Amino acid sequence: MFGNIGWGEFMVLLIAALVILGPERLPGAVSWVTKSIRQVRDYASGASQQLKDELGPDFDDLRKPLADLNELRGMTPRAVITKHLLDGDDSVISGTFDGKPFAKGTGASTGAAAAPEQKPLGAGERPPVDPDAT
Repeated sequence: MFGNIGWGEFMVLLIAALVILGPERLPGAVSWVTKSIRQVRDYASGASQQLKDELGPDFDDLRKPLADLNELRGMTPRAVITKHLLDGDDSVISGTFDGKPFAKGTGASTGAAAAPEQKPLGAGERPPVDPDAT
């Protein structure tokens, strides 16, 4: 609950409560706040348990889309593409097919003619421009 409140803010709240309520009423206020928080937690857990009991197996059907959404939140773009577009086949993205790497520059994977070998660019050298590609 206090995850986004730092120690400095917590001390300011404590001092403000001490000034506003005074030292004689502060322990009773803290006790009331803790009881209220416990009661809200009990109500929330009781409501979710009651909902689960009333819906029975349908409750799991309602939770499945949320679980799928949480799974997608943790996935990288590569994992999403692999799972949904390629049905889990990672060979296209990783550059392997049937456990063998694709032959680069030979056109073996596309049936095209062999491309000339490209040497790395030197410092300050600009790459060639292909007007058909732009």
